[in-house]
Amino acid sequence: MFEDTKILAKAAGALGQRARVLDSTPIFDAVATEDTVTQLRAVIRKLLAVLDQTADPLAAEVRSALVRDDEYATPGKPPCDWDDRSAREALVDALVKDANAVLDVCSDHQLEGATKAAAELVALVAGQDVAAGDDGVFRIVRGVAKDRVISTTDTEARHGHKSKNRHFDGYKAHISIDPDSELIAEIVATPANTHDAKAVPALLADEPDEDKPTIFGDSAYADGKTRKALGDSGFTLMAKCPPIRNATGGFTKDRFVIDLKANTVTCPAGQVATIIRRQDRSGTARFAPHCRTCPLRSACTESRAGRSVAINEHEAILQHARAEQADPEWIAAYRANRPLVERKIAHLVRRGWGGRRGRTRGLQRIATDLDTRASAINWARLATLGLSFGPTGWTLVRG
Repeated sequence: MFEDTKILAKAAGALGQRARVLDSTPIFDAVATEDTVTQLRAVIRKLLAVLDQTADPLAAEVRSALVRDDEYATPGKPPCDWDDRSAREALVDALVKDANAVLDVCSDHQLEGATKAAAELVALVAGQDVAAGDDGVFRIVRGVAKDRVISTTDTEARHGHKSKNRHFDGYKAHISIDPDSELIAEIVATPANTHDAKAVPALLADEPDEDKPTIFGDSAYADGKTRKALGDSGFTLMAKCPPIRNATGGFTKDRFVIDLKANTVTCPAGQVATIIRRQDRSGTARFAPHCRTCPLRSACTESRAGRSVAINEHEAILQHARAEQADPEWIAAYRANRPLVERKIAHLVRRGWGGRRGRTRGLQRIATDLDTRASAINWARLATLGLSFGPTGWTLVRG
């Protein structure tokens, strides 16, 4: 439906190629996020349920390997004195050992289909949040695994964040719009922990080889790697580089003069350091020999090792981008096009569509739901633009 709508829009001349504006928005999962204890018990229960449904004789062998006094027949957490740390640790250890015992049994058999998927989920959950101590007891580790499964009901949902302090669970909807017609040119669903820049190839996959549009985006698309990839593909990217900061409060990187041709960096005090390159062409300029007697040291660094400046492997591209975004014409074009995607995202997550809450489970179904939303939004926009069918085919009468 979504692809057919785009074909019609292009035939009517509504979906142009001048520009595309990219952004993403959270889609919250339709299930509850589960803690480690709940997940460990749930995956064992799920495997046993699959074995029972298929009348697999392996079910009896798996049950005989379980040590805990638990039939794993009901959902939820097992009874425990949650205020007692040692009781909590004993429960986690017992659950992990049951999971490992199940996996040991399964490793001796050739698993297929739903049974294989359930066993793989047991292995994943049993290894993502826990580790054995020196005493051999399994405990929950601090921190969060990079690609942690957050629900055994929806195993493709993930932890995500829009900023340092704004976290959510579920998926992301990545969107590309035509700023002239305000039609959605592409929409892509990913797990919530996917960086916006990783969705760019999918968002632009259907763009023609010639007459590439200019791409507008926020700082999530402004890194050197993304800029280079888009440039090599023939696109022009207009995205604001993130502001340069120094967490220690000292001189920021833009106070240093970076000469890539001479392969040197000059500090605010006038001292020059050579950039020591790595294999990927990134590097570091170290000012340690000059910092000991430098009168500006207190305003530059508190490190005993002196000040150093990191050089990105795409430093030249980033330097050019920062200079470009200071141009008044660049600023005017960015301000005229970039905000339009926010309105389209507001249309996408209207309450009538379910808001930001996913109406389905699993990445494929979330993607299908987003395609459906985008199709309906595009049809509404085409109607506003005056879409009609006549002797010459589809035409657009702009009001």
